[in-house]
Amino acid sequence: MSVRYAAALSAVLAVLVMSSLVSAPAFAQSGETRPIQLSLVHPVQLFPAETSVTGIRLNLIYGVNRDLTGIDLGLANRTTGAAAGVQWGLIGMADGGFLGWQDNVINLTKERFDGLQSGLYNQTATAYGIQWGFVNVSESFSGLQVGFVNMTRDMNGLQIGLVNVIRSKDSLPVLPIVNWRFD
Repeated sequence: MSVRYAAALSAVLAVLVMSSLVSAPAFAQSGETRPIQLSLVHPVQLFPAETSVTGIRLNLIYGVNRDLTGIDLGLANRTTGAAAGVQWGLIGMADGGFLGWQDNVINLTKERFDGLQSGLYNQTATAYGIQWGFVNVSESFSGLQVGFVNMTRDMNGLQIGLVNVIRSKDSLPVLPIVNWRFD
């Protein structure tokens, strides 16, 4: 990264942080959307958990917001609604759906996931895309699972790994190296 690029990025982030701090005393009402969120540990954050973020969110330890569209960075990142964009950290949680790239050590999406989940442990209800990790778990999966252990109930796609489990498959539901089912 060049020095000029880093300086420009720092200036943009400083402006966003300052504009958020100016409006911070008013605090967001339920249902509002903010372009930036800074969180130490929930509830110690610029805006309350009911606020949605469209822009960038930085969670130093643990942050919670309703919806997120944009970039989500931190140790533990959680949305109680839907998320779209990129999420990087130690633990990423989306209580609603997720669209984009979820790249944490542990990825947990309670509803539909569309995109790429990469981490040591990936879990989702319904997924369309790719899970790439040590352990990949889903209820229903369409796409590609690559890991040491891949588990799903329903599959429309391919699993590559040491242990591959498709529970709804009639013949050979558990296979080493590769397993598949195409509906």
